[in-house]
Amino acid sequence: MNRRNFLKNTTLATAGVWTVKGSWLTPPAKSKLIILATNWGFTGTMDAFCAAAKKEGYDGIEVWWPGEPKQQQEIAEAVQKHGLSAGFLCGGWQTNVEEHLKTFTDSVASATEHKDIKPLYVNCHAGRDHFNYNSNRRFIDYALERSAKTGIPIYQETHRGRILFAANIARDYMERHPQMELTLDISHWCNVHESMLGDQEETISMALDKSSHVHARVGHPEGPQVNDPRAKEWVHVVEQHFKWWDKIVERRKKAGQNITFLTEFGPPTYMPVMPHTQQPVADQWAINVYMMNEIRKRYQ
Repeated sequence: MNRRNFLKNTTLATAGVWTVKGSWLTPPAKSKLIILATNWGFTGTMDAFCAAAKKEGYDGIEVWWPGEPKQQQEIAEAVQKHGLSAGFLCGGWQTNVEEHLKTFTDSVASATEHKDIKPLYVNCHAGRDHFNYNSNRRFIDYALERSAKTGIPIYQETHRGRILFAANIARDYMERHPQMELTLDISHWCNVHESMLGDQEETISMALDKSSHVHARVGHPEGPQVNDPRAKEWVHVVEQHFKWWDKIVERRKKAGQNITFLTEFGPPTYMPVMPHTQQPVADQWAINVYMMNEIRKRYQ
């Protein structure tokens, strides 16, 4: 090989492109695993929470996006100070559709246009299980429009009480809104359907194909959260959840897309407690750190 050809080939290799049958191709991007901490149950300041998350080895945080500018700035400053990424939760609580929709759209707009922080994604706790389709679709339509405008992914979560509260209901929305992306918290569906969903494999497969973010809590047929995923009695349930998550990770790795997980085991009384004393049966923070490490070992 002469000097000219050597330099030419070296330049192409360094630029990360190559020629195949006369076509220029860019190699697929390498996906990155990003594991986030929840402040659900954390009683300290936002700065203290971010410091604790960073110390444990988390890559970022997922928190509810507040309405108050001062609180928004506290999040932005804490995330920047501790070198963390962030995803935001946006939703509403009202039973009146118009009020609920306004709260949701105002929150999403604010979260996606803040001058000091750009979220990895927005996760929607929007709509209600008892709203009709025409009402709930307005939340989905707004999320899709806002995502297209800002370039920020906006996901609908599979959550009890919300639009996608049950697998069969979610299937109808997935078929009607093929562009909709999900945050998969499949623990809720285990609870809603009182099963490990073996009788809805086609629907679960559809959901896995549309899931771009995972809430890594482990549910079971009688509840959305096992008391401790480290306990041997839950080994098969935990492994089933990982098998579901495996498929999402595999698909996103092949596409060169980042893979985001939130470790979201909740505090008392979401976590089971002892009668009379209301003492939690396990340590919420320790469980979430354990889940972070298990996810990292499996998918890093």
